[in-house]
Amino acid sequence: MDGRKSQYPFALLGQRLKQFRETRRESLAEVSGAVEIDTDLLERIESGEVCPSEEILNLLISHFSLQDHEAGQLWEWAGISRGMDSLGSLQELGSKATLVLVAIDSRVQYSDSVSVKIDPNGVVLNFMQTGLQGQHVPAARIGMSYEHAQRFMEVMQSVMLRYKYLPKRKLLPPGEVPPSK
Repeated sequence: MDGRKSQYPFALLGQRLKQFRETRRESLAEVSGAVEIDTDLLERIESGEVCPSEEILNLLISHFSLQDHEAGQLWEWAGISRGMDSLGSLQELGSKATLVLVAIDSRVQYSDSVSVKIDPNGVVLNFMQTGLQGQHVPAARIGMSYEHAQRFMEVMQSVMLRYKYLPKRKLLPPGEVPPSK
C-alpha cells in the first residue's frame, strides 16, 4: 500500500471498490460505462481522492452484486448513514408527500446469460452480456419476491411451450379485420 492512505480521506473505500473491479477483471472504462460515470471520476473514487455520491455508490454496489454486509461496509467507509436514524420515524416519512418520476426506456436489452441469487428478501436475476474480452457485463438486474418468481417461472414455461408446440398464426396488418365466416 502506498502513502495515499493518509493523504486521501476515502482511500479505504476506493481500494475496496478497486479490488471488486479487479476481481471481476473489468477495466475502469467497463465499470464506468456500466454505471454511466466518467472514467476519470471512477479513477479518483478508487484512489480515495473523492467520495462517490449516494447514487453512484448504489450503482457500484449493484454493478458488483455485493452482499448486504459488503455494501454496509462501503456505506460506512463513505460516511453515509443508511439506517432509520437518517430517515426519521416512520410517522414522519408517512406524513411527507413524495413524487417519483420513472423514465420508461423502451429499448430491449439482450443477454446471453443470467445468474440467480436468492436471499431472505426474494430472488434477484442478473442478466449479463458477454463483453469485449469475454467477461460478463451486467445488462439488467431484476429483483422479485418468491411468489412473483414462482409466477414468472410458470408464465415463462407456458409461453415457451406455446411457442414450441402451437402452430404459428399469421398476423393481420394493423387496422384490418378478419373476414367473418
